[in-house]
Amino acid sequence: MPAVFQPILISALVWASSLSWEPPSSEPKVVPERIRKAIEAPGEDELPTDPRVNVEKITELPVPSVPTTVVLPAPPVHRIAVDRSETRLDDASWTSGRTATRRGLAWLESTQSRRGGWMEGAEVVATDQPPREAAAAVAVTGLGLKAFAQAPALADSPEAVTRALGFVRSALEEYGFEGLAAAGLGNYVASSVTMGLSAHGSLSDPGDARALGDAVIFLRTSQWDRAEGVSPKQDWYGGAGYGSRGRPDLSNTQMMLDALYDAGVSPEEPVVQKALVFLTRTQNLKATNPAAWAQAGGDDGGFIYTPANDGESFGSAVAGEGRYGETMPEGVARSLRSYGSMTYAGFKSLLYAGLTADDPRVAAAIGWIQQHWTLTENPGLGGQGLYYYLHAMARALRASGLDQIQSPDGTLHDWRRELIATLVDLQRADGSWRNDEDRWEESRPELATIYAVLAMEEALKPTLDVE
Repeated sequence: MPAVFQPILISALVWASSLSWEPPSSEPKVVPERIRKAIEAPGEDELPTDPRVNVEKITELPVPSVPTTVVLPAPPVHRIAVDRSETRLDDASWTSGRTATRRGLAWLESTQSRRGGWMEGAEVVATDQPPREAAAAVAVTGLGLKAFAQAPALADSPEAVTRALGFVRSALEEYGFEGLAAAGLGNYVASSVTMGLSAHGSLSDPGDARALGDAVIFLRTSQWDRAEGVSPKQDWYGGAGYGSRGRPDLSNTQMMLDALYDAGVSPEEPVVQKALVFLTRTQNLKATNPAAWAQAGGDDGGFIYTPANDGESFGSAVAGEGRYGETMPEGVARSLRSYGSMTYAGFKSLLYAGLTADDPRVAAAIGWIQQHWTLTENPGLGGQGLYYYLHAMARALRASGLDQIQSPDGTLHDWRRELIATLVDLQRADGSWRNDEDRWEESRPELATIYAVLAMEEALKPTLDVE
């Protein structure tokens, strides 16, 4: 059953320069000793390493300490605010945000397939994966279901959410999670379906509650850990990947944690604390990440794509240093560059894991965000993945309880107002959004529009201390 969450504790020392209010505190929750020992203690009878793991590439590192206590993050909210008084938005932002969301949902309903899906039959190329069809459509439709469920008053009719739910149900009946996972996108499918069903309120329908439970079980068991012969010392540990075919990465891991958060999974649970080990190894922070690439890096507090197999970063690739840091100048120690979408993904994941602003990992991540504040590009990648970035930003900042971000010039940025204004400016005449950059399928308006609507809805949700 979902845990009863309390608002996150924000340290005044860290957030004072960027907060305009004092958030409420929460009592810490103890991480059971058996969970800490299961991660920190050496395994007596390790299982054989899964054949999907290339043991020649995997690296070993000291195991990070598991926190003795965590703080429950702010509760997931699955509906936008009913009235502007539930938010701190000015009238113009509230009105334009709702109008843009309504137009985006209307466009999505007009492009929904007869069976209720989006991108049905379209080939999708995920990172390092062959083209996928059925599984990709289910994942995108799960997110579309969430977009409609969160703003029922802004949809033209209830039919779109009903059709999307029917599409998801039919796919699960035909393939099941394991069948969809065979396409290599199991984690994305299960995460998206979990978020969609959580937003729809699946506990009111026994069939959907069962599907939601199955999705959560799939996510728990798909995580790389000792069950696959991966020990906590190894750089795959705690992460999630593309299911049957690949090493873990932060994009998949943050999707998993996003879904578990929406489903009410508490941060002291093993699946979350194992993920925290992976998150710590993904951050460019010398104090907590002993990986060689991090020790040689800029110590900026941002995040890379994955620490697995000694790390890789699309930020490094864009900078001309190679995705694996393999083309850095001669004589320069190999390091990997942080970038925007993964830093917001890492930041919110740290919060979902129950860390507070007193933790150096959280403080360093918000420091990176302050230094690289922008809504016009995905810092480090330019236009690539812009809508994924804006969605990750909105989710992270709402989870943090922050209303404003202070940039290096001292300017305080109201992220909700600026996000709404940016998305309104980017919306096309027909109500959709589209990225001119094709990377990660964002040139497909169905996906870009779903990301944009979900980001807008985070800005339109009730503000934490007035809920």
